[in-house]
Amino acid sequence: MSDLVLVARHGSTAVVTLNQPAKRNVLSAPLVRAIGVAFDEVEADPTVNAVVLTGNGPAFCAGAELSTLRAAANGEFDSVREVYDGFLRVLRSPLPTIAAVNGPAVGAGFNLALACDIRLAGRNAVFDTRFAKLHLHPGGGHTWLLARIVGQQQAMLASLFGEVWNAERSLAVGLVAGLYYDNELMREALALGHRLEGQEPELVRRFVGSLRRTLSGTHAEALAHETTAQQWSTTRPAFLDGVAAIEAQVAKK
Repeated sequence: MSDLVLVARHGSTAVVTLNQPAKRNVLSAPLVRAIGVAFDEVEADPTVNAVVLTGNGPAFCAGAELSTLRAAANGEFDSVREVYDGFLRVLRSPLPTIAAVNGPAVGAGFNLALACDIRLAGRNAVFDTRFAKLHLHPGGGHTWLLARIVGQQQAMLASLFGEVWNAERSLAVGLVAGLYYDNELMREALALGHRLEGQEPELVRRFVGSLRRTLSGTHAEALAHETTAQQWSTTRPAFLDGVAAIEAQVAKK
């Protein structure tokens, strides 16, 4: 494992930390590849039920390297597509992902936060799309991800009109699910992950798959998918244990 990305375990929760603080965790090609390796590692572990993604140092992720953007201006756009691989790898993870946004999330770094299922913010978190400021059209699915999370109006204000959201504003628009003092952020992110302790990993992954389908398909498609997954879950020993526990609670009343 490269030291560009650190992986640690806390029970059934894995913490993936971008570890280039001197460069504000910009998405260089080596860092993108290291993210892929880290997620391959945690997803291959059947005991992992959740992933917390955060940044070491003062920034969560300051976007793509400026050299990458200059190369794109010279017609070398493949380097930009490689940056996409960093946050798209997170987006495609079958595990539930929690972004612990400890500082600025800028451009592609904003995309990295959007790629996570849940975002928690520290007081120093800042969300800045920066695309319009660069006279650059958003890429990597930024507009789709942002609009489905905060709605079209807020997405327009942030991406086209260049609003920069501090931690309080990001909570108000629904971009983040919680706001915490910086020294409490990781504790709260881990506490959220720990809620899945004891859940069967395959059930967790099926939950994730179903929830992500809700906005991309029809009701009939969602119903069919959920029914198949629910039928599978009724065959698991943990389900019968759960029913027995509720029956015992009812009997005591």
